[in-house]
Amino acid sequence: MASPKKLLELLRIEAPIIQAPMAGVSTPSMAAAVSNAGGLGSIGVGGTDAAGASRMIAEFREKSRRSLNVNVFCHAPARADAAREARWIERLRPEFARLGAAPPGALREIYRSFVEDDDMLAVLLREKPAVVSFHFGLPARERIEALRAAGIVLLGTATNLAEARALVAADVDAVVAQGYEAGGHRGVFDPDADDDRLGTFALTRVLVSELDRPVIAAGGIMDGAGIDAALRLGAGAAQLGTAFVGCDESQADAGYRAALKSDAAHHTVMTRAISGRPARCLANRFTAIGRNVASSDVPVYPIGYDAGKALHAAGKAKGEYGYGAQWAGQGAPLSRVMPSADLVALLRSEMASP
Repeated sequence: MASPKKLLELLRIEAPIIQAPMAGVSTPSMAAAVSNAGGLGSIGVGGTDAAGASRMIAEFREKSRRSLNVNVFCHAPARADAAREARWIERLRPEFARLGAAPPGALREIYRSFVEDDDMLAVLLREKPAVVSFHFGLPARERIEALRAAGIVLLGTATNLAEARALVAADVDAVVAQGYEAGGHRGVFDPDADDDRLGTFALTRVLVSELDRPVIAAGGIMDGAGIDAALRLGAGAAQLGTAFVGCDESQADAGYRAALKSDAAHHTVMTRAISGRPARCLANRFTAIGRNVASSDVPVYPIGYDAGKALHAAGKAKGEYGYGAQWAGQGAPLSRVMPSADLVALLRSEMASP
């Protein structure tokens, strides 16, 4: 069991609070506010290219000189299946028609995986953010060694002990224990393998007991009491995502914010239908579509996400937000609206309370 204090020193932060990267929701302004308030601010660059990542890092540094976590996606590059993709388009056609729109004629791989993105690696080696974190698996050892040689602290997400051991074998500095409660994309290495669906606290305790690396608890944690509970189980810090979705600096649109404050917050759903990988979302029209869909029917990530984004855009144009990727964890009903810095200050004060 690694010392929690060691993790704070490693990350160069004051409080054991990490704002989850949340690609498409978090912003450099959010990350800077969190870091300036003593936590670790994060940006997700899995949905942008190298130039976009460079701009995001520069924007963060205009607002903060503190630690930044840059998160990359390490999924297997997509293998197109034209027949499967055509069937999925036809399945969604009635939804597009309802909105007075036509579906895409074909689907494409909209994001490159970090495992093959040399330009993204070059940006990280040039910019040297304090922290780089991996989601959906690991890149090749030579990429890990290059990042480590640049003095970058490395984190990796695990949803079970086997994944955590693979991260340790790859020499990451700390492991993010992502429980099944967590919002957004499940960090499983293989989305088609059986998922033990371990909860945050059970997983955290197992990893703390089995690993010689610091563990970061993630999933369903929304307030100081949740952070304290994770720390008592031996975690070195807690990572919070949904807690920051409603903050002022979030890119969440009006429909997403309204849904987070609605009854949908009490009914989050794990679905593949939106993107092609399992992800926890507020209950909405898209999760209803995915309720009876076999995993094998949805195009692989991120090809499937091309259809999901097109449907959301068509809905948004008509004032219908129910097709959005409204990622949220099971703690969603505890969401609070305020600037990110104020939320970090509140979390810290709640932790200090008896």
